[in-house]
Amino acid sequence: MSLLGSEGGPAEAKRRRVNVGPTPVKAWGSIRERGCRLSNQRSVELTKKQIRSKILLRLKNQKEEDRDRKSKIIKNRLFRTLVFKKAKRTMFYIAFGGEVDTQEMIRDAKKIGKMVVVPVCKKNRISIRPCIFDDNSKLKKGPYGVLEPAVERPIRLKDLDLVIVPGIAFDGKGKRLGRGKGCYDRFLNRLPEDTPSIGLAFKFQVLPSIPATTHDVSVKRVIFA
Repeated sequence: MSLLGSEGGPAEAKRRRVNVGPTPVKAWGSIRERGCRLSNQRSVELTKKQIRSKILLRLKNQKEEDRDRKSKIIKNRLFRTLVFKKAKRTMFYIAFGGEVDTQEMIRDAKKIGKMVVVPVCKKNRISIRPCIFDDNSKLKKGPYGVLEPAVERPIRLKDLDLVIVPGIAFDGKGKRLGRGKGCYDRFLNRLPEDTPSIGLAFKFQVLPSIPATTHDVSVKRVIFA
């Protein structure tokens, strides 16, 4: 797993050990701005519910111009990666609730000839399927209010070259904290082992450590700004 962030450049995982370079990942913006510095141990002790609550508040309160500016930086970093350049079929997410914006990424990926795929939440509300999203696709709100194609044109999991993953929080080992429904964990667990997955985040969403269970599935790389 590797980290590519706003400072220190990419950090490559080697023998399952992550080196985040001269600027260790210590971003915990909403707390640090209140004058509190959490140690790694304290970060682990926080429950998933507590972390979600704090990060969701920070996402909600982030200025739109800051979100747009940082999303552009993240987009540029993603597009420079070799794995993205090689991918012919890329699964993005449609941003929701202050997440890293993917609208420009999706538009520009189509411009350079990539097939864009986005998740559609199935009626059981606990699983997602990748569906083609082109210029003719109309959107509707899914079960959780996230936009998705109104007409489903699914693609096989083995045909995906790259999966871009949202999250509430990530850590330096690629562990991911989602919104608590388990949709992406189930989806990522079904992907072929060699399918690359990249999490997108703002710096305050990348923590020293996050709690995880055996059901949680990590991403192979995190890009943040």
